[in-house]
Amino acid sequence: MSKLQADLRYTASHEWVRTEADGSLTVGITDHAQEALGDVVFLELPDAGRVVAAGESIAVIESVKAASDIYAPVAGEIIANNQDAVDAPESVNADAYAAWLFKIKPANAADVDALLDAAGYEAAIG
Repeated sequence: MSKLQADLRYTASHEWVRTEADGSLTVGITDHAQEALGDVVFLELPDAGRVVAAGESIAVIESVKAASDIYAPVAGEIIANNQDAVDAPESVNADAYAAWLFKIKPANAADVDALLDAAGYEAAIG
């Protein structure tokens, strides 16, 4: 079973979301997702300043097996991306929760409450 962190929120499309002290959200892919993908070899992340809709495909992750879209968990503005992860995509496999992908300033902070908690995500992935 993949490890889940109780303090995070999750999406059905396998992103994790951490709310930061300033209200911004840090987003990455779950341990479950990186295990399913296999060795990650390439990341394409959204640029800071991009305004995104909830559920919009905004990034791509490629592994030796497949390419997958990464979706915005909530509507808002991208405020940063993790260039270190782009430069070393294998870091996602090493620790999916440390290798964040992008940060977003949510248009509505309450949108985070609609995301899955750890138990809900665990149920979703079976």
